[in-house]
Amino acid sequence: MNRQREEVKGQKRRILECVRDFIHERGYPPTVRDIARETGISSTSVVDYYLKRLEQSGWIERDPRSSRGIRLTAAGAQGLGFGATVSIPLLGDIAAGEPIPVPSSDFSLLGVEETIELTRSIVGDPQNLYALRVRGNSMIDAMVHDGDIVIMRPTEEVANGEMAAVWLRDREEATLKRVYREGGRVRLQPANPTMEPIYIDDPRQVQIQGKVVMVIRQVR
Repeated sequence: MNRQREEVKGQKRRILECVRDFIHERGYPPTVRDIARETGISSTSVVDYYLKRLEQSGWIERDPRSSRGIRLTAAGAQGLGFGATVSIPLLGDIAAGEPIPVPSSDFSLLGVEETIELTRSIVGDPQNLYALRVRGNSMIDAMVHDGDIVIMRPTEEVANGEMAAVWLRDREEATLKRVYREGGRVRLQPANPTMEPIYIDDPRQVQIQGKVVMVIRQVR
């Protein structure tokens, strides 16, 4: 059976849509309890049952090491919509580790040759979205691994704790971290217990380039 053309229905579709919408709105996957709350399903065991069915059908992937280890697969995205695809420009690499130099032109849409194809149903409003390839493993506890693709929405402001692409003006380097504003400084927090946060004492040196709205995991 071609799962990319099979249609998902009923309770499984509700849960699949919940996963899609939750990731789109918050930038990270829901837990089983989140799904139960959002869909109105009273039992987490019922949610887990349907998640196992969805995983067996190839609609989602789950990482058993994380309560937020749910990812929508390409087949799951196709099963939700059969809608038109949109091309998201892949602008280059972003460090999920120590910051690495990234030419400022990487954040320009001019001359982009590589794109990521996604269905409109999964990305919602595609206007101004761009993609970056992750280098490093500082965000692994946020289910972002080396080689994954992050879909970004341009913004100059993010709420505390949101994952963002940050340009450090004085270093001319970029990094992918969770951003926290703490008084007169900025903390760039990795999601890896083996790595230390980066503290920026002068907030003027921190330029938010965009926030993560979706992660596309690479097959390993």
